[in-house]
Amino acid sequence: MGAISGVEYIRRIDQLQSDVWIHGEQVKGNISEHFAYKGVIKSQAALYDLQLDSSLQDVMTYRSPGTGDRVGTSYMIPQTKEDLEKRRLMVQEWARTHAGMLGRSPDYMNTALMSFAASKHLLEGEKNCFPDHIQAVYERAREKDLSFTHAFINPQVNRSAHYFTEDDDDTIAAKVVDRNDEGLVVRGGKLLATQGGITDEMIVYSTANVMDKSYAYAFSIPTNTEGLRFICRESFSGRESTFDYPLSSRFEEVDALVVFDDVVVPWERVFYYDNIQAPAKLTGEGSFTNMAMHQVVSRQVVKLEFVLGVAQQIVDTINISEYQHVQEKLAEMIMTLESMKALLLKAEIEAEEDHGVMIPALKPLYAAVTTFQRQYPKMTEFIQLLGASGMISIPTEKDFEEVIRGDLDKYLQAKTKNAEERVKLFRLAWDLCMSSFGTRQSLYEKFFFGDPIRLMGALYFKYDKSRFVDRVSQFLNN
Repeated sequence: MGAISGVEYIRRIDQLQSDVWIHGEQVKGNISEHFAYKGVIKSQAALYDLQLDSSLQDVMTYRSPGTGDRVGTSYMIPQTKEDLEKRRLMVQEWARTHAGMLGRSPDYMNTALMSFAASKHLLEGEKNCFPDHIQAVYERAREKDLSFTHAFINPQVNRSAHYFTEDDDDTIAAKVVDRNDEGLVVRGGKLLATQGGITDEMIVYSTANVMDKSYAYAFSIPTNTEGLRFICRESFSGRESTFDYPLSSRFEEVDALVVFDDVVVPWERVFYYDNIQAPAKLTGEGSFTNMAMHQVVSRQVVKLEFVLGVAQQIVDTINISEYQHVQEKLAEMIMTLESMKALLLKAEIEAEEDHGVMIPALKPLYAAVTTFQRQYPKMTEFIQLLGASGMISIPTEKDFEEVIRGDLDKYLQAKTKNAEERVKLFRLAWDLCMSSFGTRQSLYEKFFFGDPIRLMGALYFKYDKSRFVDRVSQFLNN
């Protein structure tokens, strides 16, 4: 089959009829027509269509090593530095269509599955591990252009450092409660399935610090598997008007709690189980972190470009470039963007081959991710400070269709834009950093790859500082 079209993506998601609940109601009929999902599904369909654009074919697709069909570059296991560059260009081509707002666009989880397949050798010969199952799922996904969500976080019942598990009679965090001829039986809950219910499948895996073998597992199952339920948070998409909600009407990714009601996971879909060392091997020692961060930073660069563009449009629209505090804010945004771009390229330049896979350097990516976590909320605050009261004076599209338009045209005009153009820009800025969608984006990015302090600690311990310490010692001893 190879790379699919947007129409095919929508058809497949509608046919699943997954068990999805939102606003206290179970979604019935085609989920692509439901208010909370239609915008993001339409936006993702446009991503799939880009893969079929003949002018972008060499970037967005490559020849499958199995069938020779054109398949998505997001599934490509990089073997050279040129392959890494192609993967970056693919991610950024997609990201420009959604301004970097889709944190779980298909390329993210495709990258994760690709990294599992590239690291499957780490599970060879290990107890209760099935590297051949990983390869089979990966190849099927690549050839059919499947989409994935994922869940790996346990519900926040008790985050004490000394709290590990619940009583057997009151299962909360999803665990394996039985192993039979059919497969694993899983019961409990998992967070945080972004786009839960609007992908072909869901990958579920445990973190690297599990203490009980019942919580040590990884698998992939269709999102319409019996007993699997997605309970979604409130949608932040507002109204369908792209004038009033230019970002949330298009890119709102609903997050979901995933409930496993004695879900049977067939053996052929199990990557590993009852092995507390396997999570650390696959996601810790393998290429997952490097590859996932490479995709994330590639997207984040495009998102910063968009934020900078919004900021400069505000500056030009209300003519405030002469003020030094404005210049300082824009300059800091430029510095952040250029630093992120440089770190991303450094990760590719310093990439090294391992078991036939070209893996980007981790330390520059860690530096980039932690930089973005700290700077993105600051960048959106700059937007608020630049827009000031203009962020509040934002009438709706409907207002411009009424008799009051004359007042709006007179009092909301700007130096370089008429009133409607100005309001359209400021509504974009508001949706970027002040709406429910915008504030969720800030929190989401702050914790995208984990707790910021933990990531900073990881960067500290992973970074080799010994040669600098030795240099100082040599200087002191001379």
